[in-house]
Amino acid sequence: MCPKSGTNRRYDVTRRQEQARQTRQTITEAARTLFIERGYAGATISAIAQEAGVAAETIYATFGNKRAILAHLVDVSVVGDDQPVPLLERSFVRATEQEPDQRQQISMFAGQMRAIMERMAPIFDVMRTAAKTEPDIAEMRAAILHGRQQGMSHFVQAVAAHGPLREGLSPEEAADRVFALSSGEMFTVLTADLGWSGDQYVAWLAETLIATLLP
Repeated sequence: MCPKSGTNRRYDVTRRQEQARQTRQTITEAARTLFIERGYAGATISAIAQEAGVAAETIYATFGNKRAILAHLVDVSVVGDDQPVPLLERSFVRATEQEPDQRQQISMFAGQMRAIMERMAPIFDVMRTAAKTEPDIAEMRAAILHGRQQGMSHFVQAVAAHGPLREGLSPEEAADRVFALSSGEMFTVLTADLGWSGDQYVAWLAETLIATLLP
C-alpha cells in the first residue's frame, strides 16, 4: 500500500467538496440574475443552467428543484456567504449585542442592514410577486418574515439590555417599528426609487431608529 494513498484520498475528497461548492455558488448566482431579470416563474431550470454554464441535470442533482435554489439564495443573501453559521451567531451580530452604547449598537445595526438589504431587497421583490401565484413561495416568504420579526425582537432586547427604551414604548412595538423601518421595501424606495447612496441610507436608518427607540 502506498503510504501517501490516505493523503491522496483526503485531497480528492476536499477537491470534490470544493468543486461541488463552486458549482452551487455558480448556479445560485445565475439564479439570482435570472430571478431578478425575469421573475421566479420566468427563470426556468433550463435558463438557469444556460446562465450558469452547466447541464440542467447538474442543477437537479445539486438542488433538486427551483424552490430549493431560491431557498439557498435567500440563505446566502441574508448572511453573505454559504457557511453554515446562523445569522444570530455571526460575529458582527455578537459584536452589536455586546456593544455597551445603545446609539452605537443602532449605528452598527444600520450598517449591517445596508449590507443585508443590498443583497436581499431584490429577492424580497421577486418573492413578493411570486407568492401571489405560487403557494410554496408564499409559505417560504411567510417563514422568512417570521424569522425576521424574531431577529428584530432579538435586536431590541440587545438594545434594552444596555439602557431604557423610549418611555411608553413596549419591546413588541419597538420590534415592529424596527421591522418596518429596516424592511426591504423601505430600502428599495430610498435607494432605487429616490436614488439615495448606501451611506445616506445608513445615516437615515440610524438616526430614525435612535429617535424612535431611545429616550
